[in-house]
Amino acid sequence: MDRPISEVARMSGVTARTLRHYDETGLLPPARIGANGRRYYEERQLLRLQQILVLRALGVGLPEIGRILSEQVDEVDALRGHHQRLLAERDRLDTLAGTVSRTIAELEQSRKDGHPMTINRPENLFEGVSPSQYEENMRDFPELAEEVAGRADTMSQADADAAHRERTAQMIRLAELMAAGHPADAEAVQAEIDAQYRALTELRVISAEYYRAIGRSIVDNETWRAAYEAIASGLAAYQRDAIEAYATTRLN
Repeated sequence: MDRPISEVARMSGVTARTLRHYDETGLLPPARIGANGRRYYEERQLLRLQQILVLRALGVGLPEIGRILSEQVDEVDALRGHHQRLLAERDRLDTLAGTVSRTIAELEQSRKDGHPMTINRPENLFEGVSPSQYEENMRDFPELAEEVAGRADTMSQADADAAHRERTAQMIRLAELMAAGHPADAEAVQAEIDAQYRALTELRVISAEYYRAIGRSIVDNETWRAAYEAIASGLAAYQRDAIEAYATTRLN
């Protein structure tokens, strides 16, 4: 039994536009195309779509998904591999949840005691945070994403891990400023945003409007927003507002 593209979109939560894109790129051709031009999918295509969505959920890019699917032979073996990836991702998320929970408890205790938070092992802040989760964040900025990927290709693993820790540390510093009641346009907040902006301009020219778009995407992009909200509720919007203030006062 084949199913029209509209039904597959409803079942899977993938838009018909995305399904057409998967067909056009050769990632997921339909079983047939009707006389009216409508695409129809059978069980084999639905299984392939499941694999695509699982790999996307794991942060794998479309070109890499195409390579993985083209190289696999047995569907059961492929699903076993996906299952192992999902279990590993579950463990990573459990670790991340524990990391954030510990940080919340330490912050609350420090506020109760009236003392600045002391972190005995700063590396604990980053347990369960994977650098690959940020790759999806740049999907709306392909030119910048290409520059970031090019820079990453030339970095050692140690340098890449250090850069990732610094990005996360920036998010934590902003969360601390937000928790302390500093408005988004406060000098200390704007100093953090300035450091982020200068790091981006080392890769390419970033106009005021382009930077504003990045700020908006931090809230609008679900993956990006989740990374910020894992640190502190409201942090994504706080970063967006801080970028807007910076672009208005320093880039216009």
